[in-house]
Amino acid sequence: MRAALIDGKSIAADMRARVAAEAEDLAAAGWQPKLVSISVGDTAAAELYVRNQQRSAESAGVEFEARNYPAETSLEQLTGILQGLNADPRVNGIIIQRPLPDHIPVKVLQKSVHPLKDVEGMHPASIGNIVYNDLALGPCTAVAAVEILKTLPLPMEGLNVTVIGHSEIVGKPIAFLLMGLGATVTVCHHMTRSVAMHSRAADAVFVAVGKPGLVTGDMLKPGAALIDIGINRIETADGPKTVGDANFDSCAEVAGWITPVPGGVGPVTVATLMKNAVLATRMQMEHYRAAFANTEV
Repeated sequence: MRAALIDGKSIAADMRARVAAEAEDLAAAGWQPKLVSISVGDTAAAELYVRNQQRSAESAGVEFEARNYPAETSLEQLTGILQGLNADPRVNGIIIQRPLPDHIPVKVLQKSVHPLKDVEGMHPASIGNIVYNDLALGPCTAVAAVEILKTLPLPMEGLNVTVIGHSEIVGKPIAFLLMGLGATVTVCHHMTRSVAMHSRAADAVFVAVGKPGLVTGDMLKPGAALIDIGINRIETADGPKTVGDANFDSCAEVAGWITPVPGGVGPVTVATLMKNAVLATRMQMEHYRAAFANTEV
């Protein structure tokens, strides 16, 4: 039997429906959720992401403003722009689109976004909170991947999971999120001696490396769940194609569940961004109300 296909678009649609209901409640209370997207320089590489985010925001009841700045904009100017957005109560979330010009270090910009408006979950404080199992605004892709696993009929407590890839914004957060749910986690990286040895023992495998076809069917335990987070463009006889980090055909013959690329983790990641936007709005509303109450006293 081939693996059951995990429908990321359906999961994302359910998430957006719940987010839209909460966004409506917030708007009725005078707090319309709003995201601002920041792009710098040549925006062609980010245009698809921005369009997807805008469509998702509209369906989730979240306002979306895309701002594009010239390539010669300095780091100091961008930092000033972010400080202004941080101080604007009408803006509830800030997205830094990548790639950025070479003179703009993305980590510096991410640190400049206030943690309460860090809807991407990229601020060091947001990532660090996961260690303490505080999942308020976690990294979107990592949270989305784990949310997908939670939709499957697998008990999280004691589940053996292998994460292939240990980036700061995907692999490592996934590991901490899973440990917080009670799973037993192994993290593999480029110095791991035998990735296949670990992945074959796992009930669920996450892969986020950026190497098409890295995971093959002989690396999986029969019936395991495979969450493929990779997004790669390759040339085929039929033209360019988007694929994940797994060899889909061989893995589908072994796995019990598998995410397609595209249509798997991607849509859920964008829906998680909207969920974070609404959560951030609620957190800010409560922050301002508490501050106002203290002022009155």
